[in-house]
Amino acid sequence: MERGPVMVPDGVGAVVFDFYGTLVRMVEPLPPDHRGIFARRGLAAQGELWGDQWSVGPGEGEEHAEHSADEAAYTGWERDRLRRRARACGVPEGELDGLVAELDRAMKAVRLELFADVPGVLAALRERGLLVGVCSNWFWNLEECVEAVGLGGAVDVVVGSARAGARKPHPLIYRALVERCSLPGGRVLFVGDMWVPDVLGPLAAGMRAVHLWRPDRAVEGIAPPLPERAARISGLRELLTPGAGSGGEGGRGCSG
Repeated sequence: MERGPVMVPDGVGAVVFDFYGTLVRMVEPLPPDHRGIFARRGLAAQGELWGDQWSVGPGEGEEHAEHSADEAAYTGWERDRLRRRARACGVPEGELDGLVAELDRAMKAVRLELFADVPGVLAALRERGLLVGVCSNWFWNLEECVEAVGLGGAVDVVVGSARAGARKPHPLIYRALVERCSLPGGRVLFVGDMWVPDVLGPLAAGMRAVHLWRPDRAVEGIAPPLPERAARISGLRELLTPGAGSGGEGGRGCSG
């Protein structure tokens, strides 16, 4: 596997991780399938027309700043998307509100578990004086989810798409991240399992990038060739390569 240069080079002051697929994975019990929700309401035929239950969410790279003013505005926008999809599938008007509320809850009822290498690696990075962050395409409650999996005290900065107003790889979310880190982009190392949002997007924003290619990854296919300022690892412990640089002055000078 092509690996690229030293994982945390000298001069890097912050290491920022994607959340799902990088720090956490989904475990059982899985969220309920949307078809069962439709069927219980006597709407099995409409449920078959729905398609992929996750595809109704914002698209990769979508900008939605006007809907990210606060939690009420954002969750209202999420439910409006569900309502439009349900109406297009033929759900009667009188059934829309109850169905949409249940679908919204079901899609967010994910049970998450840390990958085994996460706690030790994040602790070691902070011991080296590096700022540690999370940046993810996620629901409004990213900070609460980070706390729930036990990383509240291990992370300095959390930037989620819902509050930032755009999903990776839109430049807006990376600008918000760099501002929160109070560091120039070249001193931020982004680590994630998704090629465009976690590697190409951060590189375009002036950051460095590490592509996480776990053996038990959810992403299928062949790992693309590495561009400059990028590396590839099969597990987070490889970030602790001997000789990797420390954060140095300003490494953790960030508002959390």
